[in-house]
Amino acid sequence: MLQQILSDMYIEPELLAELNEEQKQVLFFKMREEQVRRWKEREAGLEKEEAKTVKPERVSVKTVSWMKASDNDVWVWVMGEHPDDKPYDKICDEIMAERAALQAQKEAEELRAKKEAELEKRFSGLYMESEDAARQEEARKAAALEKSRKEDFKRREEEERRKAEEEVRRLKEEREQQIYMNMKELQCQRKGQDKEEKAWQDSLRKSKAADQRRRSLAKQTREDHRRRSLKAVERGRVAAITKAFGGEKPVAAPKPKPRNLTLSNEPLQRRAGVRRSLSSSSRKEIIRWFREEQLTLRVCFQDDDSRIAPWFHGIISRQEAEDLLSKGSPGAFLVRVSERIFGYVLSYQSPDGIKHFLIDATDSCYMLLGDQIKFASLGELVEYYKEEPLPPSGGDRLLHACGQKPGTLDYADLFT
Repeated sequence: MLQQILSDMYIEPELLAELNEEQKQVLFFKMREEQVRRWKEREAGLEKEEAKTVKPERVSVKTVSWMKASDNDVWVWVMGEHPDDKPYDKICDEIMAERAALQAQKEAEELRAKKEAELEKRFSGLYMESEDAARQEEARKAAALEKSRKEDFKRREEEERRKAEEEVRRLKEEREQQIYMNMKELQCQRKGQDKEEKAWQDSLRKSKAADQRRRSLAKQTREDHRRRSLKAVERGRVAAITKAFGGEKPVAAPKPKPRNLTLSNEPLQRRAGVRRSLSSSSRKEIIRWFREEQLTLRVCFQDDDSRIAPWFHGIISRQEAEDLLSKGSPGAFLVRVSERIFGYVLSYQSPDGIKHFLIDATDSCYMLLGDQIKFASLGELVEYYKEEPLPPSGGDRLLHACGQKPGTLDYADLFT
């Protein structure tokens, strides 16, 4: 099941709902490791392709020279250390005001030159001397009138120049104020962007901290798995040594008593006609899967096949399992048939609350989803975790089996 999820990089929502938080974190790490592995393979292929093509080296001609102080070291000025240094906001305001004044002055000069050209073009004919004035007698009579007209034109010119200068000055002040406000607005926008950048950095820092916590949890899980694997190997060695040096032969399990159940004595094999699916299934399909594939494996019986194990329950919901476990003490547990998929769920009560772990029943073995230790039956899995802590918890063990409600058997529909 885990290999199929990692191959498709997708998990059904119904299957995800069956997982608790610890199993979800383990599954997340597995999928993340698979993504990193695929990325590394792709990067390695790209590096091999780039290594085949030789690129010409570029020679940089850019250089940087630093201004040096009297001690022949790089000159450094730290803003704010000198008592005469101005605050940063005041310096920015002065720079913006100076730039606005320069730009307004430039525009005013251009406007003034334009007005001057218009006035010169308009009044240029008034300053031309008439060469025929002295030659003609009639011009003497008009000399006074011409003089008064020139004075009138001169006064009008001065008035026009004064108005033009006032207009240029007014436009200069308005333009200076407009440029200053634009620069101030741009500064405010930059400050807003700085605040957004700070918020993004805080979010990135929190994300890194969460990743660090998840890596620590994954490391602890790997250490617990390695420790349990070493203990299992050690137990196997002890059993092999005991058998090799004359240990007693194990007592064969007694044959089961006859029951009113239709069981097969054929080898324990899964029927090829039953289709295994990770998606949600109906209650009728789950019952058919249990009868045709699981009942022949005797997964619900004790080791001596005398009766059904007290920790085994039928198709009950998560809430019903929690109601049963809430009456017990920490360490109480039960194994129930999943109501959504072909598999089982281990529910147990820890000091932090009731937790649920999905049991993968594919590949002719049983193991907690995300763990590496495989068991031949549910009974072996339960007995193992009675002595060893559950992988995600770090110290919780299965202590007390939670039985049926008085007067009810929730697994009756699995056998009838």
